[in-house]
Amino acid sequence: MLSDLEIARQVTLRPILDIAEEAGVLREELQLYGDHMAKVELDLLERLADAPEGKLILVTAITPTPLGEGKTVTNIGLAQGLRKIGKDAIVTLREPSMGPTFGIKGGACGGGHAQVAPMTEINLHFTGDIHAVAAANNLLAAMIDGHLWHRNPLGIDPRRVSWNRVVDMNDVALRNIVTGLGGIRGGVPRETQFDITVASEVMAILALTEGPRDLRERLARIQVAEDADRNPITADQLEATGAMAALLQQAIKPNLVQTLEHGPALIHAGPFANIAVGTNSILADRMALKLADYVTTEAGFGADCGAEKFFNIKCREAGYEPSAVVIVATVRALQLHGGAFDFAPGTKPPMEEFEKENVEAVVAGTENLVAHIENTRQFGVPIVVAINRFPTDTDAEIAAVKEAALGAGAEAAVESNVWAGGGEGGAELAAAVVAAADQPSDFRFLYPLEASIRDKIDTICTRIYGAEGVEYSATAEKKIRRFEDQGLGNLPICMAKTHLSLSHDSKLKGRPRGFTVPIEDIRASVGAGFLYPMCGAIMTMPGLPTRPAAVDVDIDETGEIVGLF
Repeated sequence: MLSDLEIARQVTLRPILDIAEEAGVLREELQLYGDHMAKVELDLLERLADAPEGKLILVTAITPTPLGEGKTVTNIGLAQGLRKIGKDAIVTLREPSMGPTFGIKGGACGGGHAQVAPMTEINLHFTGDIHAVAAANNLLAAMIDGHLWHRNPLGIDPRRVSWNRVVDMNDVALRNIVTGLGGIRGGVPRETQFDITVASEVMAILALTEGPRDLRERLARIQVAEDADRNPITADQLEATGAMAALLQQAIKPNLVQTLEHGPALIHAGPFANIAVGTNSILADRMALKLADYVTTEAGFGADCGAEKFFNIKCREAGYEPSAVVIVATVRALQLHGGAFDFAPGTKPPMEEFEKENVEAVVAGTENLVAHIENTRQFGVPIVVAINRFPTDTDAEIAAVKEAALGAGAEAAVESNVWAGGGEGGAELAAAVVAAADQPSDFRFLYPLEASIRDKIDTICTRIYGAEGVEYSATAEKKIRRFEDQGLGNLPICMAKTHLSLSHDSKLKGRPRGFTVPIEDIRASVGAGFLYPMCGAIMTMPGLPTRPAAVDVDIDETGEIVGLF
């Protein structure tokens, strides 16, 4: 069997100028990065301001497992399938972080015959956006420490600096560090940490911004520390805003590439979904909606993480509504949720289990799928379930998934074979999505912004996660009072929790019941425009597994990169 990289290299990519011209992007609106990648100038949005908008399709999934459910593969394959049945479609995606690329997950360009390309460049440095985010983030961190060193005129309390440095790599040794060592010339000693770049508030701002002026205003509002009286200190008070905006001048422009079937793809921004909003940029979506009749996009991890935030945060900010939602599921993942087997991330999956038909486990596991369907129905959007089929799946197992999905209220449940068949393998799914998107929808948010902070958190925990209640630490209670006193109570909520369970506990599979969600802390991303409660201990710097994907990456005798997936 060919690897994803080998499949991608069998395809002769078309010049990005041709892809752009067919999509309706003018030559003067492009900034080329070689023959197959380009940035798109924001002038396009002004030119097409009065053009009609296409239909937005959100691709989400059941609760993730270490097996991988194929959400990105389905998103790309769906766009290819729509084009295969004669529809004008563009796919929008997040930019891959090199942390997961070299860790457990691998790259984020799809797989098989449903990929975006050039996958090596996209999975590594791409057009430098993530590096620009890191530079802007770390400039602000350097200016904080420089301010402390130069007699601290703002009166920053070194113990209450909340702004961390970032690096786009999984590095467990940087989770807790001490900076400023080395005597009088080494700065002011203090405890701090590194986060992975895609967890930076700057990345969330890039995903949610509406343009250069809005970007600068959001950067200015970032709260980085407190003084001795607990008054917030902002990036603007440190006079860092202008330089940060300058570092992001190019990064704010979405990136145009192509699928393996030469359809257009816009890739931009990359915040994680268990920590931040987990979606590509609003700017990329807006461009795509002006250029195509159908836009397929995705939100990270399961629907309880990415989709909930997509609806309640991104759609509020952008002012658009999805026409349909696709929930991706696999038989093997549902077997795991049904208790047929278990294994730890980074270890070898029990392949022998997939050879055995286990309808009983699939039926038990569909409780998780049903929960996600019921949760998504609360937002009033038609739902299609895509069953990402593997060769070991049996017809009886597939039938069990379809029965559960339709019984829970999905408009359709269809097999997806995009990994093996590309657009042709996604044609049935595409037809079902078109039919669903033609259905009337009654899109609505889960909560009003005017609700109290506690009410919004309680609503998400009980109505999306299925919790019986919420338990707040003393720290969280104090933070809620402080944020409401600061006038931040009307911000939406961006929950930080495990992506491996509907609950806060990664060990609880299927559809957990009878649990209480602990809120250990609440932090403010004022620039991004949300509050994020911490459901237990959430790591913002991942570590590497025992055998990271990095060990398989190399260059061959011709200098070509090998081993990426």
